[in-house]
Amino acid sequence: MSTLSSEIAIIGAGPGGITTSIFLSRAGIKHILFEKAEFPRDKVCGDALSGKVVAVLNKIDPEIIRRLEADEEHYTKCWGVQFIAPNGKALDIPFRKEKEREAHAPGFIGKRIDFDNFLFRMINREYATVKTGCAIRDIEKTDQGVEIYYTEQGTEKVARAQVVVGAEGDRSIVARKLAGSKRDPRYYAAGLRAYYKNITGMHPGNYIELHYLKEVLPGYLWIFPLPNNEANVGLGLLSSRVKDKELNLRKMMLKALHEHPSLKKRFAHARLLGDIKGWGLPLGSVKRTLAGERFLLVGDAGSLIDPFTGEGIGNAMVSGRLAAQVLAGLVEKKDYSAEATGTYQDQVYGKLWNELKLSHTLQRLVDYPWLYNWVVNKANKNETVRDTFTFMFDDLNMRAKLKSPAFYFKLLFG
Repeated sequence: MSTLSSEIAIIGAGPGGITTSIFLSRAGIKHILFEKAEFPRDKVCGDALSGKVVAVLNKIDPEIIRRLEADEEHYTKCWGVQFIAPNGKALDIPFRKEKEREAHAPGFIGKRIDFDNFLFRMINREYATVKTGCAIRDIEKTDQGVEIYYTEQGTEKVARAQVVVGAEGDRSIVARKLAGSKRDPRYYAAGLRAYYKNITGMHPGNYIELHYLKEVLPGYLWIFPLPNNEANVGLGLLSSRVKDKELNLRKMMLKALHEHPSLKKRFAHARLLGDIKGWGLPLGSVKRTLAGERFLLVGDAGSLIDPFTGEGIGNAMVSGRLAAQVLAGLVEKKDYSAEATGTYQDQVYGKLWNELKLSHTLQRLVDYPWLYNWVVNKANKNETVRDTFTFMFDDLNMRAKLKSPAFYFKLLFG
């Protein structure tokens, strides 16, 4: 078998893996990037590119955001979110209080087949040896490094690295073999995604829609606007609930779209594009092992999906950037011990844990439909309350009020 070797190997060329590669290249560090598919390739996802994504892209090159805004064929500028309570009442929350003062949109929506390919073209081949169409069969840690066994065009090969970055999603072989990760249905969600064309009644500000309908509780249904009069439509629900209640997510979603009073008229002439596809979402509801001797985990491989919003791309890119920063120090010192790589875990949870923990608390509010109805009704009648929700998108301390009983007491008594 032929042998490929490098100081660092990244498994998976999604947003987390590519971000790691981009920042390693900027530090002048050579590495290998493995991906089982060929680009462009699809990835089942909600397709929302949050403010975190925008922030990381700005650190790479501010010109990128201007390119996304100009590409109206592939990306929709998103200015807010609309919460639809179980009673059918909608609450519009803009991402920014004063839209006209913004230099660019705070978020975008674009299909992963387009966005991931966009990122893929940004990889610096001077420093990154890119191996697409390579399925990883096994990984073994040795005293000399990490051995990666993969198949390329039907031929079995092996690569060696001093440290490996697991960025290959919820079925990460790096997470399973080196971190000992196991799937826990209490902190894992099942999701469906479909593309539709000609849905009526979309928000004029291209707000993403989160529908907490009685028919889909304790999950929620989303509608995210895309260019060309298309939309990403999906349903997410904790795997433990799906199993306990023996639910059929596909039937639940289609029934809601075609029978719910607020949706059936909007989907009366809508056309399903392609198949309805499912995928798993490893939620960041509890802290997991993100690093150890000779390995780091980024994005979904590290179970960093927001439990409340379902955001994964932003957290993947944030963790990828941090991984590259830590790896630069490890390469300089030639130290890949658990103690050295542990700096990465500290930095990721230092950046994301308060938000993930808060989102896990908010996720459980879905068990109380009356609370959603009450807050939405109150907010629709009170501009100050609406402004509070707007500020919560930028200010974690403001968002933390949502789990405080005092917040609801104040709402109740004005």
